[in-house]
Amino acid sequence: MELRTAIIGMGKMGRIRKHELDIHPGFKVIGVCDLYEDFSEEFSDCLFFTKWEDVFSLNLDVVFVCTYNNISPDIVCTALENNCHVFCEKPPGRSVSDVNRIIQYESKAVNKVLKFGFNHRFHYAIMEAKSAIDSGRYGKILCARGIYGKAGGLGFEKNWRADKDIAGGGILIDQGIHMLDLMRYLVGDFVEVKSFVENLYWKKINMEDNAFVLMKTENGQVAMVHSSATQWKHKFSLDIFLENGYICINGLLTSTRSYGEESITFAQKQFEDKAQAIGRPREETIFFDRDDSWRLENEEFYACIIEGKKIHHGNTEDALKVMELIEKIYQKSGS
Repeated sequence: MELRTAIIGMGKMGRIRKHELDIHPGFKVIGVCDLYEDFSEEFSDCLFFTKWEDVFSLNLDVVFVCTYNNISPDIVCTALENNCHVFCEKPPGRSVSDVNRIIQYESKAVNKVLKFGFNHRFHYAIMEAKSAIDSGRYGKILCARGIYGKAGGLGFEKNWRADKDIAGGGILIDQGIHMLDLMRYLVGDFVEVKSFVENLYWKKINMEDNAFVLMKTENGQVAMVHSSATQWKHKFSLDIFLENGYICINGLLTSTRSYGEESITFAQKQFEDKAQAIGRPREETIFFDRDDSWRLENEEFYACIIEGKKIHHGNTEDALKVMELIEKIYQKSGS
């Protein structure tokens, strides 16, 4: 079944989504929308709009929302109101209240699928980690540590992400949201939070360029997260320590390959009774050479639409929980 689809917002993410949708047999992109009319020449294979409201003049099945954080909730709600299935990029707005408003519209949209873009869950290293954790072979999770950092760049302070009215927050809500979602996905929900949310270097923006977070679950598992725009070298690492070993993810395959190779390392703990040198367990490392996360995300979305299933990754509960966590981190830091 071919679904008549429109994409609103043709920046980096809109382009990525269109490329993936064009090669998926179940989606037919019939319209795109962007504020910049000059983009129309690039998308001559479909109708082009400059006002997102006009997209709904088409007979649509699906809308992909790839816009700024301040307007994405309005578009999602309008799409649901127009009886469309909706895929929305992260973050799901700028606040918990944005997500709650979306949930109200979702509750009125009968048999419509709403999914948010947390594509990191579909990276092969993350899927391997989840499988290993769920198997129980390493025991229960004790604690976890995640670092997600980037360099900022020459245009960082002039980018829309540096405008609080548009973005709603700094590096934490922009990039750190992925790491927080993964911590929830792999470790569980956190009931206690301690944090420092700081502007350490990019002084022309009125938001954080670093967030340092400690979180604890109801079962006493502790997670540390550092989200940074002053890492200077792009870095992604996620270490999970369990009763009988550890799982370490290093690197993340992206379109620019700036986060290096993506790999996952497994090891069983070994004390003196099993190894000659304590603290040097035998490790197994797997490297991945491609990123299929966008495709796999689309496949889940399409299958849920066609088969009438509920979204497992990136549903409104995931969106609400991670935004509640972000607001708690901001509140606990006094920011």
